[in-house]
Amino acid sequence: MQPDRCWLQCLGEVAEGPVALTEFGLIERFFAGRGLINPCSTLGIGDDCALLRVPDDRELAVTTDTMVENVHFFPGADPGWLGHKLLAVNLSDLAGMGAQPVAATLALTLPAVDTAWLEAFSSGFMQLARKFSLDLIGGDTTSGPLVLTVQAMGLVPAGAALRRATARTGDLIYVTGELGDAGLGLKVCQGFASDDPADALRRLHRPEPRIAAGLALRNIASACIDISDGLASDLGHILRTSGVGASIDWDRLPFSPAVTDYIARTGDWQMPLTAGDDYELCFTIPPEQEAMLAARLQDLHCSCRQIGSIEASPGLRLRKAGREVPLKDRGYEHFTAAR
Repeated sequence: MQPDRCWLQCLGEVAEGPVALTEFGLIERFFAGRGLINPCSTLGIGDDCALLRVPDDRELAVTTDTMVENVHFFPGADPGWLGHKLLAVNLSDLAGMGAQPVAATLALTLPAVDTAWLEAFSSGFMQLARKFSLDLIGGDTTSGPLVLTVQAMGLVPAGAALRRATARTGDLIYVTGELGDAGLGLKVCQGFASDDPADALRRLHRPEPRIAAGLALRNIASACIDISDGLASDLGHILRTSGVGASIDWDRLPFSPAVTDYIARTGDWQMPLTAGDDYELCFTIPPEQEAMLAARLQDLHCSCRQIGSIEASPGLRLRKAGREVPLKDRGYEHFTAAR
């Protein structure tokens, strides 16, 4: 794509020595020239398109996420954290499908060229990419309000992708990790005085996608989804597409001490069920697969807990303090103020 005049003018304002940093110089300096590390990548940045080799026995999983300043992150957010999180949220989608990361494209809309910002952003992005042997193979840059978009691609054995629409009555519901810490991190950013905010802020700004767990769930899980908009909302997607309902047990839900303290101090017990940005996995398995699940997750350093079961009656119900509480499957929603 040819850079427009406004973009060239914007780029031309940033000179290093006698030569302005052009759009293509920006790409070359911060994102190209790092070499291809994934065997499926045959051509990366530099041509009109990138090229990927997809083995005959594999399917290509593709996902896209966009992060917008003042919507998904605060102005002035650490650019290294943004680079990490932008890629992590896409990798979490791949984890939810049981896909092995392969490659990604990156589109940046920038209000101005800030070389220190770009250095930190690209460092955060590329460090996580290297961790999962993922190649950055292309993208686009333009000028405007700060908008960051990634398209990530992964491979999954043909017919083995984890889906949302395949939960069955009698299945057990599990989640990885702990719930609500990223939501608590957002509360801290908004002024809540937590006694121990460090881990909550890390979970908000630098989530770790559960790729290894997603791969381990192949041929075990009957359904799976990554928890990006809150447990109630994302489990609700599984229930609706599968045509089933569920009950979950409050006493089984995995909360960190900091989240437990937040609930005790505020009475806001719904926060960890409806806050977004957990990027854990919620999945269902037939009861006879429990032993296999434990064996596969044993060496992954990934905690996992059963929180309920799939039922025939539609809807999501919470068993809490000896009574059943209906739960609305709401979470973060664009175009509304609801959480």
